[in-house]
Amino acid sequence: MLTRTDRENNDSEEAAQANSGQTESSAIITQGTDLILEDSHQTERKKSVLSTIFRGFIQIILMGAILFGSFMAMNRLIDAKPEIKKRPGFRTVYTVKTVPVVLADYRPKFTVYGEAIASRTVDLRSLVSGEVIWVNPELKAGARVEKGDELVEIDDFQFSGALREAIANRAEMMARIKENESRIILEKSKLRRLGEQLELARSDHQRIAGLKSKGATTQKQLDDRAMILSQRAQAAEQSQNNLQTEKAKLEQQNAGLGRLNWRVELAERNLLNTMLKAPFDGIVRSTGVEAGRTVNANDIVVSLYEDAKIDIRFTLTDSRYGRLQNEKEGVLGRQLEAVWAIGNRKFVYPATVERIGADISSTRGGVEIFAALQQVEGNPAIRPGAFVEIYVPDVLFTNSAIVPESAIYQGNRIYLKQAGKLTVKTVQVLAYENGFAIIAGDIQNEERVLITRIAEISDGLRVREQGDNNLQDKNRKSAVKTSKDS
Repeated sequence: MLTRTDRENNDSEEAAQANSGQTESSAIITQGTDLILEDSHQTERKKSVLSTIFRGFIQIILMGAILFGSFMAMNRLIDAKPEIKKRPGFRTVYTVKTVPVVLADYRPKFTVYGEAIASRTVDLRSLVSGEVIWVNPELKAGARVEKGDELVEIDDFQFSGALREAIANRAEMMARIKENESRIILEKSKLRRLGEQLELARSDHQRIAGLKSKGATTQKQLDDRAMILSQRAQAAEQSQNNLQTEKAKLEQQNAGLGRLNWRVELAERNLLNTMLKAPFDGIVRSTGVEAGRTVNANDIVVSLYEDAKIDIRFTLTDSRYGRLQNEKEGVLGRQLEAVWAIGNRKFVYPATVERIGADISSTRGGVEIFAALQQVEGNPAIRPGAFVEIYVPDVLFTNSAIVPESAIYQGNRIYLKQAGKLTVKTVQVLAYENGFAIIAGDIQNEERVLITRIAEISDGLRVREQGDNNLQDKNRKSAVKTSKDS
């Protein structure tokens, strides 16, 4: 028999089983519903893709139809267009400028560049030592001085004293010479008297010797006369020797007098050298002396250059130098023009080639030339260091023509205008000058040379001169006639 508790437990189990069965049924139902919904969604997506594809296909067909229709309509319009008659063409004719050929002798000028230099420069040195006691107030760099202007004075105390001493020594020597000359005169007078005495003694000796041979006198008297003769001869010889000695002393004294005269001249010169003067007219380049400074002999005091003699130095290339040197005129003496630019103004100065550099300048690649510059009244004086432009006359080219550089094609060709067409000519370009070329070759006077640059130039190209409308009118009439005929 079941108890209450057992029944309750059985009821609980049954209720649990019933609830479990309901839950499983609900899950199955939910799962089935989800499957149905998913199938419906997939069906809708498939329909949407098919619809999109269909619409795209329809659009492509429409686009193609529109393009095809447009193409057909355009062809119909083109086919229906009335035919337009073509305008007859004619050859291109270039409007150009020409210049006539003028055969003559030409001497071009080529341009080089150089600098002005001082032809004469001197460094004035102090010739004596001493203290500077005065300096010319105008002695400054850039100032102009004239020949003989006093520049610097050195204290002359010791030099004036040396001069007085030299004069005194010379006066003393001159007095000794006079004394010696007096002794020589006295000795000569003495020698004459001794000569007279010697002759008398010789005559007396001969007379006694004659008497002795006759027995009229004694031997002692003869010996006494011989002794007197010997004494007179000895005195004459001694006087002669004294005279030679005095003459020798006089020669020494005269030599000493010459030396003392030089001493006096040296002292006078040193005294003059205490005042330094300008040796020529010029410009002070530099100075480094002031009053109170002690200078030594050979110290540089002032540097000057002569402004009246300015040279220009420039370099000619080997080819130009050789061309000028081989000409009859040569390089020396050739007249040049030097242009000095100051601001926006240019001043022209004539110059003459005076000398050629001693060595070929390897650094500058040519030969150095020096030309004497001539100052021009009214123009500013050129100072050393100025940069100048130089026009040098070239050699003389005979039977040649001058044309603008624009007339030269490919370095050696020109084009002549003949009967409305261009004819090419090969020429020799002799030189260039300021935008022009000097040419020579198979050309004649009055032939017209093309000076207009044409990129597509060729032999036979049709051209017309500026202002010449005949050829253009002829071409236009020909073109109109051709149009009417067609």
